[in-house]
Amino acid sequence: MTRVAVMGSGSWGTTFAIVLADAGAKVTLWGRRADVCAEVNQDHRNTAYLGPVALPPSLTASTDPQEVLAGADVVVLAVPSQSMRANLEPWRDLLAPHAVLVSLMKGVELGTLQRMSEVVAEVARVEPDRIAVVSGPNLAKEIAARQPTATVVASSSARTAELIAQVCSAPYFRPYTNTDVVGVELGGALKNVIALAVGIAEGMGLGDNTKATIITRGLAETTRLGLALGAQPATLAGLAGLGDLVATCASPLSRNRTLGVALGRGLTLTEAVAAAKHTAEAVASCRPILELARRHGVDLPITEQIVAVVHDAVPISEVAPRLLGRPRKPEGV
Repeated sequence: MTRVAVMGSGSWGTTFAIVLADAGAKVTLWGRRADVCAEVNQDHRNTAYLGPVALPPSLTASTDPQEVLAGADVVVLAVPSQSMRANLEPWRDLLAPHAVLVSLMKGVELGTLQRMSEVVAEVARVEPDRIAVVSGPNLAKEIAARQPTATVVASSSARTAELIAQVCSAPYFRPYTNTDVVGVELGGALKNVIALAVGIAEGMGLGDNTKATIITRGLAETTRLGLALGAQPATLAGLAGLGDLVATCASPLSRNRTLGVALGRGLTLTEAVAAAKHTAEAVASCRPILELARRHGVDLPITEQIVAVVHDAVPISEVAPRLLGRPRKPEGV
């Protein structure tokens, strides 16, 4: 039986732990909060993040990273992207020499502009073939309810991708494998920014034409940046690209879309973040994504306007005129 440590007891970390346990792995969850871990162990619930959803009785939790990581064959990292480096550094020496590291995080790191798998490789001092990423149209609460979905497991090593796919293959959770780590990670990072834009449009009372335009042109931004960094077009048109984008932009369960709705209704960023309660990755990741694009000469107009609203205090009312007033060009450019 594969022993898995899931480092992070938020909604997605706990949900992925459910999937792993349902797939037959022995899973231990690490959490920062003692009350969350106690509830997982005693009541088989994590009400703070998943409400009344019943957790597998075999799933256990602890606040002690040494206990959780001891002998783990697979280590799943499920903490906010911008705090991952600080979390992983003290865990590095606790990792088993053979452990495969799996990133559930979707973002680009501030300062370094590294994708999450690059940060993991650097901090944990492991080769890329021991790292996998999981990304797709995977809204946590729907999966926790055992609703059918699919995802992508990507690694530079096809063997590693297949290993993780086997470990997380459950009756309701179908993993596909891919060796295009760049495409899978960029699809997951940019969809959060585009979902924030869609949410703003929703909050402003704009209709489906506007939202469809943002989603479609958002996919164009993702594709441009992905291709510039070596991603494969098929990846960006697949589950980790278009699939994740559609789910995140369309669902009220999306944290980034929900945050955007609050902003569109006139809340300040501070008020919107407080109302959302959980981490919306787009707030921290939009700026490094834009910086990464500029470094490679890639135009991301929607992302640029989200950065302006979130970080530069540009009024939301100015976003549409700025986007619509850009010089015309062929659609495929």
